[in-house]
Amino acid sequence: MATLATSFSRESPETALIVPGKPSPLVVSYRQLNAQIESFQKALANIGIRHEDAVSIALPNSYEFIVSFLASTWQRAIAAPLNPAYKQEEFEFYIDDLSSALALIPKGFYAKNGPAVRAARKYQAAIAECYTNGNEVVLDVKELGKLQGRGGQPVLQPQPDDIALVLHTSGTTGRPKAVPLTHRNLTRTMKNIKDTYKLTPADRTYLVMPLFHVHGLLAAFLAPLHAGSSAIVPPKFSASEFWPEFIEYKANWYTAVPTIHQILLKNPLPKPVPKIRFIRSCSSPLSPQTFHDLEKALGAPVLEAYAMTEAAHQMTSNPLPPGERRPGSVGIGQGVEVKILDQDGKEVPRGTEGEVCVRGENVTKGYLNNPSANASSFTKDGFFRTGDQGKQDADGYVTITGRIKELINKGGEKISPIEIDNTLAQHPAIAEVVSFAIPDPGHYGEDIGVAVVAKDASLTEDSLKAWAATKVAKFKVPKKVWLLKAIPKTATGKIQRRKVAEEMLKKDGRSKL
Repeated sequence: MATLATSFSRESPETALIVPGKPSPLVVSYRQLNAQIESFQKALANIGIRHEDAVSIALPNSYEFIVSFLASTWQRAIAAPLNPAYKQEEFEFYIDDLSSALALIPKGFYAKNGPAVRAARKYQAAIAECYTNGNEVVLDVKELGKLQGRGGQPVLQPQPDDIALVLHTSGTTGRPKAVPLTHRNLTRTMKNIKDTYKLTPADRTYLVMPLFHVHGLLAAFLAPLHAGSSAIVPPKFSASEFWPEFIEYKANWYTAVPTIHQILLKNPLPKPVPKIRFIRSCSSPLSPQTFHDLEKALGAPVLEAYAMTEAAHQMTSNPLPPGERRPGSVGIGQGVEVKILDQDGKEVPRGTEGEVCVRGENVTKGYLNNPSANASSFTKDGFFRTGDQGKQDADGYVTITGRIKELINKGGEKISPIEIDNTLAQHPAIAEVVSFAIPDPGHYGEDIGVAVVAKDASLTEDSLKAWAATKVAKFKVPKKVWLLKAIPKTATGKIQRRKVAEEMLKKDGRSKL
């Protein structure tokens, strides 16, 4: 049976997790992890958690998160990880949307009556603190809420088609959509990632992405678990601690968003640079410039991948050597079928742009309680429409040219913001850049705006426009440039073009798109 309860060797004495700490790290074997999950699962059953109950997990990256997440899925409940930094209204939305039965918070947070506590109480979810007491992960119930009188449930065995995880898409507009992912979806992605990067028990990753995000959860934790390898789990990404811990605990690969790669490149590198088997980049477009800088600095192959929550993360990836990795491409399908379709759902010729669509066992069957989104997001033969525009070459390599709704339509010319990003990123004085559509009340309807973080004071709007004019056709030269100290990002380090555009236009007192 393909479930999270059968996805790793539960009796292995080998190391599964290392949680850095002073005076010494927490080192957990697979056998110890299994025992902790089973114990926590029994605690969940004792307070009344049963099949299809949603468990909202508002915990940072930690041993407590890992144990409570897996125990919830083993109990046939639905794990719903949440960003611990959310405000009360955000917690309320997610807890209400899934009618959560239980909210898990860190030790000491109940007494603070923080946003997660107030939100859970409003919707009668039980509230419990999670912490490690030196021997085990404790479930310390503070309020039973809707679980009152429901205790003493049996310990269950998950089934492949049980919903194990629900995450909400971080859409640029409208209400977030709830994405249900089954044990079958997750275990298939775990296998795909293991196969793509040939993960073995000899591998160890340093986890820098948050576990409440599908990138960190699947690529940096569950896939290594499935491979019998191990993960180093710090509470959050720290540029100053990354290399010392990477080296001390003998990591040999990591996966991150381009923002984190860029931060590491800006900071001093260790001497000598440790031997790295590969570096994975995903969740946002990686510019060819950053690709080359990273490979040169760290002496390791950089493999860009392409993923979505609806596909339980990974869909395509560039292959390991001796396979060819292509800067600017997100690689080839990994355990999924990939087709480029037109608006009518017909496949377009290779090399022609269209909508990137995928089909596979890892892809969700549909959003929760959202028939209109399901009707527009899936073709009749089961392909998921990603909303990304792209093309596929003769060898199957996919290049993403932009979100269909984010393409810049300048007088009928469809301009890829990713193309503009990649060109401007080559400017020697630019540290970060993101381009987007801005309103043009004149002839074009839309024009090009860019937000830029400069490396030094030499960069001006006029000088950047002049430089761009030597690199791209006249109609692709930005109309407006915003020079910023930092580009706004999501909690996972992703850039949402429409959000950036809205903030920049608000600065100028202009209307939104």
